Amino acid sequence: MSMIDWFKKLLGGRPTNMPFADQPSTLPPADEAAFRQSCARRETYWATVGKMERDVLAHAISPSLRGAAAWPTRRQAYRVIRRPGTILIATDGMSDPFDPPVAEGNGFGMELFIETADIAPEHAGTLGDIAALWQSWALELLSTAAESVAEEGGILSRLERHRVISMEFPGVSESDSIGPQLPARFVTADDCVGILLGVPVAGFPTRIDDMPLSPVSIVPVTLITADELEALREGGGPARLALVERLARSGRHHLSKL
Repeated sequence: MSMIDWFKKLLGGRPTNMPFADQPSTLPPADEAAFRQSCARRETYWATVGKMERDVLAHAISPSLRGAAAWPTRRQAYRVIRRPGTILIATDGMSDPFDPPVAEGNGFGMELFIETADIAPEHAGTLGDIAALWQSWALELLSTAAESVAEEGGILSRLERHRVISMEFPGVSESDSIGPQLPARFVTADDCVGILLGVPVAGFPTRIDDMPLSPVSIVPVTLITADELEALREGGGPARLALVERLARSGRHHLSKL
């Protein structure tokens, strides 16, 4: 099963947007304080980055209950932050304390996000109404990346070693939103789409130091073109770092642009 095929299965449960306060905590009482503190720290952080939507995007049935790779808890949600000219969507729960406790620290020690100005108006929603984002290529791509990270149990050690890493996802033509919404130049001849994880961010810090159990990195997901992905396939690490340098010189940095 391709990553995109798996993701379509992942969305089999009815998605919804709900206020954070209405989301159940599955943590035992001993971990409840760290869980609540973690949520509060993330909210404080994102409020400094832009206009944070009160509601989060979440599944009515946890993906992990349907066989998906688990986040640190059964709660898997996405924050929406509106910035001047862009929309930022971020995972919300990859840095929750593990339930049951299997390792020290704040979950995977990271949250992922994607920022773009290129979500169609019919999929971007408006302030206070974010449900339409479920149909956006950006959320589908972010969710696919999050599933890959969860399957690996986190990627902080890889990021520390390589600075920036790349991933590619097959089966674009079978996706719900990525295939129909991305221009053809982002899809390879073998039906894959590529991303970078960890491109340096200009404009705001990418670390939350005051989480209750351990610092948390905020890691961007950056869409790349098919030609750029092919160059990475051929050139490996040096080609990846060269691409990151070009993104910085162009002023694009971590942004995903169509």
